[in-house]
Parts: sequence; C-alpha cells; structure tokens
Amino acid sequence: MHKVADITVQHNITKANKKIADRITKELNNNKVFGVDFVGAIGSGKTSLIENLIQNMGGNIGVIAGDVISKFDADRFKKFNVPVEGLNTGKECHLDAHLVEHAVEKIPLDNIDYLFIENVGNLICPVDFDLGSHIRVVVISVSEGDDTVEKHPLIFQSADLVIINKIDIAVAVGSDTEKMVNDVKALNPNVEVIKTSLKNEIGLDTVINAIETFKNKA
Repeated sequence: MHKVADITVQHNITKANKKIADRITKELNNNKVFGVDFVGAIGSGKTSLIENLIQNMGGNIGVIAGDVISKFDADRFKKFNVPVEGLNTGKECHLDAHLVEHAVEKIPLDNIDYLFIENVGNLICPVDFDLGSHIRVVVISVSEGDDTVEKHPLIFQSADLVIINKIDIAVAVGSDTEKMVNDVKALNPNVEVIKTSLKNEIGLDTVINAIETFKNKA
C-alpha cells in the first residue's frame, strides 16, 4: 500500500506571481513602456529576433535576458548600446515575476518605449508565469519539427502572437509550415501567426508592425 502524506500549502504560487506581475504592468504603464515576453525553445531564434528588432524598430528598447546563464545573450544585446539586465535562473526553467521585478528596477523606464523580456528556452515551464508584460510572443522554428505545436498546446493558447521561424530550411528538415500554422489556429483561432526567416530578412517587417499595433492599442 502506498504511503499518503498530508501537505499544507501555505501560499498559492500562481496567485503570488500574478500579484507581482500586476505591479510590473502598472509600473510599465506609468512610464508608457510596452512590455513583450518572448517565449520559445532553445534554438528557435528568440535572441536573433530581438537583435533584429533592436536594429529595425522605431523607439528605444530595453531588454531583460533570462537564461540558466544569462551572460551570453545579454552580451549580444549590449553590443547595440541598449539597457540590458541579465537574469540567471540557475536550475529554474522559467522566469517569474519576482525575478523580473528586480530587473525592471534597474532598467531606465523613463528612457525606453519597449521592454523586451527574453524568457528561458522552454515551451512548457513559462506557461503559468505572467511576467507583467502586455503581450506574449511565442517563437518556434521549423527545425523543432512540425508537431511542435501539438506537443505544447498550452503555451500557444496563451500566445498573443506566434512566429514560425527558419522557414527557409523547412523543406530540408521535412517540416510542413502550413500544418504548423493550422495547429496554432486550432488552439488559438484569433492569434496572428507570422512565418519568418531572419537569415533572409523575411517577415521581420510584419513582426514589427504587429508589435507596434499591439502597443498602439494598449
């Protein structure tokens, strides 16, 4: 017979996180800063996308780089002379609002228009953790396989914008991009899905327009 243990839960982690996330949103709104949470698996192209956005979007951008060891991506962003804060998660597979709030305190919000938060490379753990951003952008690549959406339904249900990257190699890796689009739409019918190839500069303008549209509506 299995042993049964009674566990007393002292705090609801999700509710506690949401409370802090709401504080972050309020702080961003007070400074007229639009927050974007970028989520995606390792190798999907999140970092490259943010680099491209920094170089091509209008307005000033600040970045929070989250990773098990954040130095590598943070250093890539610093080359563009934008305010950057790295967040090391150690053994944790996602960012949470508590960590982000401390990083936000170090970002000069009065000097930026956008705050980009690069989450840890993972399509599972970040699902339940609101970071106080205005939108969540989910980035996937064809190299992950065209069943990626089916395997990670919850993150796509919470997405405000979905980007399917590296479409230039879709044939080579045997991925059906239309299947990926349809899988996203089956989970989240109203979400915009943009196909990109950052290497070939395909779709970047559409991504910029989509983010700017969200900001204008906020």
